[in-house]
Amino acid sequence: MSKTAALGAVSAFALAGCVTQPEMLTQSDREEFSDFLTDAAFADQEPITGPLSLPEAMARALKYNLDHRVSMMEASLAARDADFSRYDLLPQLVVNSAYYARDKEPGASSRSLITRRQSLEPSQSTEQYGFASDLTLSWSILDFGLSYIRAKQLGDEALIAEERRRKAINETMQDVRAAYWRAASAQRLSDQLNALQQQVEDAFLDSRELFEARRTAPLSALTYQRELTEIQAEAQALELELVSAKRELARLMNLPMGMDFEVIVPSRQEATPEFSMRLGDAMEVALENRPEIREAAYRVRMGDRAMKEAVLEALPGIDLYAGYNYDTNDFLFNDDWVAYGAKASWNLLKVFNAPDRYDRAAARAGIERERALATAVAVTSQVHISLMRYEKLRDTLDTAKQANDVQAEILDQIEAGATSGQVSEQTLVRERMNKIVTEARYDLAYAEVQEAFAALYAAVGYDPFGNDITGREGVGTVAESLSLLWNEREAPAAP
Repeated sequence: MSKTAALGAVSAFALAGCVTQPEMLTQSDREEFSDFLTDAAFADQEPITGPLSLPEAMARALKYNLDHRVSMMEASLAARDADFSRYDLLPQLVVNSAYYARDKEPGASSRSLITRRQSLEPSQSTEQYGFASDLTLSWSILDFGLSYIRAKQLGDEALIAEERRRKAINETMQDVRAAYWRAASAQRLSDQLNALQQQVEDAFLDSRELFEARRTAPLSALTYQRELTEIQAEAQALELELVSAKRELARLMNLPMGMDFEVIVPSRQEATPEFSMRLGDAMEVALENRPEIREAAYRVRMGDRAMKEAVLEALPGIDLYAGYNYDTNDFLFNDDWVAYGAKASWNLLKVFNAPDRYDRAAARAGIERERALATAVAVTSQVHISLMRYEKLRDTLDTAKQANDVQAEILDQIEAGATSGQVSEQTLVRERMNKIVTEARYDLAYAEVQEAFAALYAAVGYDPFGNDITGREGVGTVAESLSLLWNEREAPAAP
């Protein structure tokens, strides 16, 4: 090949690389990706065969929640990166092969340094065409030390990713419990709320007709209509909150939007779960188990290792090598040979700036320690607040139960009075509506207690599932394990 032709080929390849333009997705590409998202998002899920229990809802979130699956994959990828980094600790084993050719035969002559005359006519010591190869094993002691520290840091990164996965699933399980109890309340009160809406509308129209016909006291009629409107607005707000909880539960379990399902409606329990751990013990456990605390500890350790790395980078490097070589050049007396040796090198610029790099690493390590202290304060405060919130919500639940019981007694009296003709139909409708509202408040208060109870265990850093669960088990197996775990945790307290 001529020089002109070779230069033209290289230029053509270079120009081809320069004309690359970004390609927008076509309509077909977007439709194909949309179909992929629709099919893959809900693929490989066990079908729902009946009403869902709370353990089954938690099990489905554990297995199919997409946010949790992403955090699991991130943790798995970080672990693989840590494993892969171990190869950097090994020596390098490099194979080189080369074919060489010239359009003219190589040759050279010598000139005397004394007489400045040519002392040897042009001669050849290398063939015009040939093949050479070598296999070289080399090992840098300095690179080994730096790679060891970096592998340890990647291992810490993998552990941090695992702690973030723990935090994500804790938050998901807490949301599942809250959404489940609200969804159960919505299912329990659905028919009553629908009937309530109709009763309010009928009562409002009747009162309006009497008011417009001047057959009742105007102020009494308007006051009654105002009460009806207020009760209807509160009932609508409660219904919206309860119905939204079912959609939120479906999202957490990664069910297709619009898919209808039912939950098992538990009977109302007068006893509530009891968190028996004292505040001081809970704080101590949180400082040992919380994902944020463990992540802070790993980052502090990474900062200490970065300081060691700054010191190592200033040391001289020693490279050891040994290799086998082969060449087809017939002019060589030995066409194969073994070469070995050692080489020392020292980057003096890194020696000069080593103090600055060490100070920078020390400053970052100091920041991580301060961040760890701030995290510890935040965690202990969260434990305290979570425990106080749980106790207050239990009091709120007691109040909601009392209000529900009192309203039930009032309704019994009103219904008895209505039967005997002593109480008006308007009063009866109003108290029936009040009874449904107090029931909904009671259910929501119980749901908040359950959510706060799960938040307490998340605050101290306890995992919401046992060590026997890996996520690869079936929904039934996971649900059974979760049921045993949470039944043990929910030792009821006296009402």
